[in-house]
Amino acid sequence: MKTIKIIIVAVIVAASLSANAQMTGREIVENVYTRPTGDDQTSIMTMTLTNKSDQTRVRKIKQYSKDLGDIEKSIMFFMSPADVKNTSFMNWSYDNDKSDDQWIYLPALKRVKRISSDSKSDYFMGSDFTYDDLGDRKLDADAHKLLKEETVDNQECYVVESVSKDEDYMYSKTITWIRKDNYVGVKKEFYDEDDDLIKILSIKGIKQISGLWIVTHSEMKSVQKNHKTVIKLTDIKVNTGVSTSKFSERMMTRGI
Repeated sequence: MKTIKIIIVAVIVAASLSANAQMTGREIVENVYTRPTGDDQTSIMTMTLTNKSDQTRVRKIKQYSKDLGDIEKSIMFFMSPADVKNTSFMNWSYDNDKSDDQWIYLPALKRVKRISSDSKSDYFMGSDFTYDDLGDRKLDADAHKLLKEETVDNQECYVVESVSKDEDYMYSKTITWIRKDNYVGVKKEFYDEDDDLIKILSIKGIKQISGLWIVTHSEMKSVQKNHKTVIKLTDIKVNTGVSTSKFSERMMTRGI
């Protein structure tokens, strides 16, 4: 009986330790980075820009992405309105510590321009997303700390603070609300060098397609400029065999 009691106590203690074991901030963010997104994806993006006077501009974009293992490539082509039609943007993100490569094609100039590291803090096509936001932040570029757990839209979330290790980076820190069930970030706050809130990214729509969690509706609001960018994805297709040749400077100039 004594032996049985010892075993029972050991099992209870082990279960208690397991229940109380808490993931670190870095482990949570790593799960976000490694969440399956498919081999490739295509969609139509509708981008709506709203200024402080409540005036809107709507842009329609065709986008493609492909995961090649050690590198992920994406490209987008502006379809409308006329003043941005045939503009294209391409991003290559690497698994190693190499910085993203980015290019933009402006039809008026008839040439592809490489985005320099100094320009990645610039805002993309008048939106509230910087060029850097459109790329992939390296996992260890920040120190990640689990602050707390909260419920957002009836979903349990981890709240993780990520502080930049580079003092010159445009954001001193970000705070992200990450769903526990699927590791999708549903809210993110961006702070400047004075730790003042710059903007807030809110995820309004998530859909499961072919077993993959896809963000379909997001809103980036600049609290300092009172400007907002809403992005909605439609006609989403995954794992259709997008050709690697789609992601080149030549394709940027050719268009869709």
